Amino acid sequence: MPDIPWVEKYRPRTLDEYVGNREAVDKVIRWLKNWGLRGKKAALLYGPPGVGKTTLALILARMFDYDLVEMNASDWRTASAVARVAGRAAVQGTLYGRGRRIILIDEVDGIAGEDTGGLAALLKVIRETRNPMILVANDVWQPRFSVLRSACELIEFKRLGVRDIVKHLKRICMLEGVEADEKALKMIAKMSEGDMRSAVNDLQTVSYGRKRVTVEDVAWLAARDRLFPIFDALKRVFYARTSTTAKTAINMVDMDPEMFFEWVYENTLRHFNDPEDVAEALENLALADLFLARVKRTQNWKLLSYALELMTAGVAAARKRSRPGWAPFKFPSRIRLLSTLKARRALLNQLAGKVGSKTHTSRVKALRTHIPYLRVIARSNPEMAKKIAEGFELTDEELNLLSGVEPTVTSSARSYRSRRSGARYRRRRR
Repeated sequence: MPDIPWVEKYRPRTLDEYVGNREAVDKVIRWLKNWGLRGKKAALLYGPPGVGKTTLALILARMFDYDLVEMNASDWRTASAVARVAGRAAVQGTLYGRGRRIILIDEVDGIAGEDTGGLAALLKVIRETRNPMILVANDVWQPRFSVLRSACELIEFKRLGVRDIVKHLKRICMLEGVEADEKALKMIAKMSEGDMRSAVNDLQTVSYGRKRVTVEDVAWLAARDRLFPIFDALKRVFYARTSTTAKTAINMVDMDPEMFFEWVYENTLRHFNDPEDVAEALENLALADLFLARVKRTQNWKLLSYALELMTAGVAAARKRSRPGWAPFKFPSRIRLLSTLKARRALLNQLAGKVGSKTHTSRVKALRTHIPYLRVIARSNPEMAKKIAEGFELTDEELNLLSGVEPTVTSSARSYRSRRSGARYRRRRR
């Protein structure tokens, strides 16, 4: 059956075939085994696309002999639709009366924009369910999902490593009778940026009509740089000739409205050079910010369209006298600062875990009682600092933190954490 997409044809069906995210897999299995005894009724699997969140749910349903009821949240945005489909499945037994059923709700972060009570109805279903519920999402750090996060067991899935992706690609090549160079498979894996779905689609594309895949065959594949779409969207906002064109910018990027607002706000002064144009653009952005705040406070998501129009068409319409010219787009400085602080907190928490493990204390106690003394020692005696690092098995970054050297934030970490950090910033600011 050559027309079947390989992502479906070779979707792992057992844990032996599943690759990557072993820690997350173990957490989901423990949650499912303990369901009904302790813990939360729903597990929220979140992380970038193409890392196996939905696939794992399918595997576990088969592995533990559960019937599976699967639905896509972005197709059920109203309260009545969620109650009719998810609610009924959550409280009823199975067709054969076994009572073993998993409710899988994919693309939970798709409940946005036109949502008219779907999220509130979903929370009600979680409270009343008699069956395990697995929710799948890419970005769960939007402010409006705070209650949903509290109601669910949060389990993070990370981007897949090159080795894991190559392992799966080799299995596909063997089953398809395709001979592939190791370097070619590594190139596909690297260009996928941890997205197994993209890697398999690329492999199928370059293998079409071939029995051997070489480095030359995959050289034309472009790396998926996730910054290009936001740059293109910003160009459309700042230089669109019509409001209709500007309003399409938000649809070009996989980004929540608040993060998109930060990008537009950061770059407005760089792309408008007339004071009156700047004043009008910033006034429209201020109104957009007010609408975003009102949406969060009242949960009236019909107001979101006004915010989106102001931050796109409103900014574009402000350009009347500004002279055209080139200026590079800049990552939002407020998000950059908060990302740095977030990375430092994460590293400090990781350090506290190691110290607590060695001293048989909690992370909190390690932070309050042990780490302050270790900092004094590490900063005053470099030789003793090295012995501390060996004794507690610290990484170079953790030792630098004790010694007073600030950690750096990688671009990938910044990209992943920016949405959550931006949301927290605005929640404090308001």
